[in-house]
Amino acid sequence: MRLGVIDVGSNTVHLLVVDAHWGAQPMPASSHKIDLRLSEHTTADGRISDKVAKRLEGFVRECVDLAEDLGIEQLMGFATSAIREAPNGEQVLAGIRASTGVNLEVLTGEAESRLTFLAARRWFGWSAGRLLLVDIGGGSLELATGLDEDPDVAVSLPLGAGRLTRERLTDDPPTEKDVRALRRYVRAQVAGVVRDLSRVGEPDLCVGTSKTIRSLARLAGAAASGEGPYVRRVLARRDLKEIVPRLAALDAKGRSALPGVSVNRSRQVLAGALVVDAAMDLLGVEKLVVCPWALREGIILQHLDLIPAP
Repeated sequence: MRLGVIDVGSNTVHLLVVDAHWGAQPMPASSHKIDLRLSEHTTADGRISDKVAKRLEGFVRECVDLAEDLGIEQLMGFATSAIREAPNGEQVLAGIRASTGVNLEVLTGEAESRLTFLAARRWFGWSAGRLLLVDIGGGSLELATGLDEDPDVAVSLPLGAGRLTRERLTDDPPTEKDVRALRRYVRAQVAGVVRDLSRVGEPDLCVGTSKTIRSLARLAGAAASGEGPYVRRVLARRDLKEIVPRLAALDAKGRSALPGVSVNRSRQVLAGALVVDAAMDLLGVEKLVVCPWALREGIILQHLDLIPAP
């Protein structure tokens, strides 16, 4: 069957279309996205503005039209921290349901972590042993570890790259004082969950997902995205320690000129680097192997698991 998944994230709203069959790897067929930056377009009390809500509704309507054109049999949708935390998030979703017929399911942070872990497990397989997952989005950081497809421990922290940039790195380039303050804050938050993640056993493979981690790996010399998903890409902490001060010394325009850093994410890549560095350091991780599958793929895989075998 052909499936479509609408992912309403803090930065990007993304429609992923895959051809999926029971027992087979989902194969990407099409992709459509918009950089809506929901978390940056909120009112003083955290509500999603009417203007951005209308843009989101319009994009979902585009996805419905595309689903018909592309022969999608089932269109699913989910929303993460930007909608989850907005006081009027349910009101926005109700408007989208009434206008387009699409029900966007709001995921908890723990559910995000577990579904992303499922995607990483399926990508690397059972031979990878115990996995440790690090996934950073615009609004939150997800960490998980386990031997099975459902992790033993899954946590979510409000340490998204976009959120931290908006709240704590307001200058461009940021001041040294603000960077150091953010570093302390992030490390205190991550330190609070280290014991939960470490007590279940040492990981055999440490995995990183998300656009931020792919960008950091590219800065460290990993292959460009154009070389395909099957090329092994690694982010080593020794390289990250050199990347962080390099990013901190540049403004957003300067960062956007670096390989792997898009204009739309150039402001927040520094905050993302500080979060990944803290997670790797405090969890004793020397390198992250980049996984091309993440939350969207986890949603699809979970759905396929519910389909009876032919």
